[in-house]
Amino acid sequence: MPTPVPIAVIGGSGLYQMEGLRVIEEVKVSTPFGDPSDTILVGELEGVRVAFLPRHGRGHRFSPSALPVRANLFALKTLGVERVISVSAVGSLREDIHPLDLVVPDQVIDRTQGRPSTFFEGGPVVHIAFANPFCPVLSQVLARGAEETGARVHLGGTYICIEGPAFSTKAESHLYRSWGAHIIGMTALPEAKLAREAEMCYAILAVVTDYDVWHPTHEQVSVEVVLQNLQKGTATAQKALRHTLPAIPRERACPCATALRDAIATDPRLIGPEVRRRLAPLLGKYLPA
Repeated sequence: MPTPVPIAVIGGSGLYQMEGLRVIEEVKVSTPFGDPSDTILVGELEGVRVAFLPRHGRGHRFSPSALPVRANLFALKTLGVERVISVSAVGSLREDIHPLDLVVPDQVIDRTQGRPSTFFEGGPVVHIAFANPFCPVLSQVLARGAEETGARVHLGGTYICIEGPAFSTKAESHLYRSWGAHIIGMTALPEAKLAREAEMCYAILAVVTDYDVWHPTHEQVSVEVVLQNLQKGTATAQKALRHTLPAIPRERACPCATALRDAIATDPRLIGPEVRRRLAPLLGKYLPA
């Protein structure tokens, strides 16, 4: 078996390659859920073995609604990944969260529509705990690493995930603010749910590019504005990752590592060998093939 890769970075818009990553190999993984967004780069950054996957594919080929998220997370799981850091571009829904700030959210609201959000369609029935959708340990380490860049960093906050690919209307933006959301994006879900089903720690480093469309004195969000700020924010995010990776503890003491232990509702006697084989990277330690 190849040497496991314990940590993965999923790069969002603007982050299609990792500066400073010493690439050891490119890995193409086939999964029961199709092919991932791109080949996975496995290498070393700051002495840490890490896998890198551009979420939208190099050249930005996949829209948020079309992302092969199950394939992406399943592929990382087969490589031995235990922790996933997602770098994502977001809009701010709060006056005090400025463009080019970094946010490490601790909650999420799902406004997506019809995205496959479980590995277990067709069984077995699995009910993961999702009250705290992001790993608190990994989030703390990530926030500290981000602070070392000198950027303004917000630890905590609610990420509202919309379907996209269109940006919000003004009415929607004001509605989300009334709900208490802090930032808005299109990719946190179902990534966070699938990472939890795969018993992987998951945290988001959100790069704020704009004020969405609610702010009365800032120009409306556009691809041009997003890309301008994204270029600056991505450079900061890469520095944050270089500080974060060496600080991640080797052992996992968080609930993420055993998320499936009490979540499988189906009687094991009713789970056939084909399902056990197909989902062995997820179920193997609880339901041997």
